[in-house]
Amino acid sequence: MLKPLKLKPEFKEIIWGGNRLKNEYNKKSELNNIAESWELTVRNDGMNIIEGGKYDNVSLGDYINQNGFDVVTNKKLDRFPLLIKFIDAQDNLSVQVHPDDAYGLKNANSLGKTEMWYIIDAKPGAKLVYGLKPNCTNDMFKKAIEDGNVEAMLNYVPVKKGDVFFIPSGLVHAIGSGILLAEIQQNSNITYRVYDYNRIGKDGKPRDLHIVDALNVIVNRTPEEIEKIRFSTNAKNDNCLACCNYFNVDKFNIDGTLEFSANAESFNSILCLDGVGEIEFNGEKFTLNKGDSYFIPAKIGDYCISGNVEIIISKIN
Repeated sequence: MLKPLKLKPEFKEIIWGGNRLKNEYNKKSELNNIAESWELTVRNDGMNIIEGGKYDNVSLGDYINQNGFDVVTNKKLDRFPLLIKFIDAQDNLSVQVHPDDAYGLKNANSLGKTEMWYIIDAKPGAKLVYGLKPNCTNDMFKKAIEDGNVEAMLNYVPVKKGDVFFIPSGLVHAIGSGILLAEIQQNSNITYRVYDYNRIGKDGKPRDLHIVDALNVIVNRTPEEIEKIRFSTNAKNDNCLACCNYFNVDKFNIDGTLEFSANAESFNSILCLDGVGEIEFNGEKFTLNKGDSYFIPAKIGDYCISGNVEIIISKIN
């Protein structure tokens, strides 16, 4: 019988990461920092392990192989569709852009990357990069890169807890220091850096930039288009944070009990942002605490979440 599966995260230590996920979300790691905690991942460079139950210590990839891809979806896909993370930015992330599917498949044998951010917390004065300044063309941006004047061309946006940002492929962006967020994205790890504040990596050298690819994929958008992208999510209901061809993301503040369902079209990914509760399915209860991640197999049907919890539920469209 299919059941909810609690997942162990895959941690990534990166130069800009902090320790809030260790200190506040019970993430246990010997790494110096946890920049990223991959909460739903089926990839060669990061794989969740199931915690507890019949499949204890089995990888999520092996579970899918054993039970058939229809525990993910009944759609015809050639790879697991989503990658979901907690991200703790103690310092600024590099200024970057991601390709669309066509460019990614042609040049890196990978899907492109459209994503969304939910701001869990942000220190006073925190900001992020969301697009380029008005009227900044690719030629102008290329010259700014050559002249070391990138920051003057970036559109900075102040952020606060609860903000949502939808980031389609081709949009220049960067998470700023002091921001903790949840990221739901296509299952891709293609990042083209255009600027990294002249930082030095662990090897004593500046981190690689990808100027040619970045300029090839940047999509120029007007300020009006950028605002429309950010705030127009094609929401299906009041709980919807973002909805696009690749994913649907809903947020719920539960004080009591709510019913949910995972149909044959998509699994449900449950990410607990705060609180204490439990998932109930077929008379069995599964503890749900701040920082927990659960994979609810497709076609499992109805289940309940109860308690006092703040959660994000992601699925594919």
